[in-house]
Amino acid sequence: MPAEWEPQSAVQLTWPHEGTDWAPILPEITAVYEEMAREIRKREDVLIVAPKEFQSELLPLTSHLLPLTSNDTWARDHGFITVEEASALSPQTSDLILLDFQFNGWGEKFEAGLDNQINKHLFDSELVKGIYEPHLDFVLEGGSIESDGKGTVFTTACCLLAPHRNQPLTAQQIEDRLKEYLGAERIVWLHHGSLIGDDTDGHIDTLVRICPDDTLLYTGGDADHPDLARMEEELQALRTMEGKPYRLLKLPLPRPIYDTTAINHPLDPQVALHLQVKEPSAINRLPATYANYLVINGAVLVPTYAQPDLDQEAMHVIQQAFPDREIVGIDCRAVIKQHGSLHCCTMQYY
Repeated sequence: MPAEWEPQSAVQLTWPHEGTDWAPILPEITAVYEEMAREIRKREDVLIVAPKEFQSELLPLTSHLLPLTSNDTWARDHGFITVEEASALSPQTSDLILLDFQFNGWGEKFEAGLDNQINKHLFDSELVKGIYEPHLDFVLEGGSIESDGKGTVFTTACCLLAPHRNQPLTAQQIEDRLKEYLGAERIVWLHHGSLIGDDTDGHIDTLVRICPDDTLLYTGGDADHPDLARMEEELQALRTMEGKPYRLLKLPLPRPIYDTTAINHPLDPQVALHLQVKEPSAINRLPATYANYLVINGAVLVPTYAQPDLDQEAMHVIQQAFPDREIVGIDCRAVIKQHGSLHCCTMQYY
């Protein structure tokens, strides 16, 4: 499985529309998506999946448009996961394998039937190139895995072992499948780390990101997130396949951002139990993180939250990991209202 910083051909966006949960803030979120598309298109192709009526509106942002509706917009989790395989015809070259996994709304929390149809339509329309390989009997979201491009894949136990994902498979059986499908030699399971308000069960791309030269960028904690300190201890104890410690760069945690629309609308008790929080203020806190950045050709797009000191600190830390790329901040206060950020909204192709 390639590392995200390897040369890319395109990035996919699945566009917000009135049939998604974005409807109450559609102009606000559309503006963010337009900014993402413009920044990406400066450096590589943009592939947009959107309802047919958006075609004329979106053509200035892309020459690759699939007219298709969706349940939601999280391309990271319903999009193809790409791996490279040595070509049978020419061992010096690689074939791109387009892995199509099942997306079930992060453990059957949300409807995802339309999202699950997108990949096959993309392939059949020849908007993405490669060898189509379906694995629709296995649930795997792109946001739940990170690859160093050298055979190591990171994931979190709290996500891949969460209810309604791949039961009754054991952790070892899931690991064996990851190695087989992703071509990984080693799976690193993190057992600590979570953000209040997260509904993905702890996606790795909100917590820890693999960077060039055996560097790990990770989310630091605060008094409300003691498990992030235990995650930091896990990372300090980790070693590369060569037996060396990783270079660790800590990202700040944004100051609390709350969903004010939910203050007077308590969550369903089962949802509150799932989030494992008790205080109303915690239930309404959104899972803002700087780790959910997107690496593209020549740049890194970084989520910001109108917190200038912390936004700048995060961009400075990310610049240390990617010294040869432009660091571009994009205001994600709208995106976080639906519990995601830049990386969640996108999927890269090679």
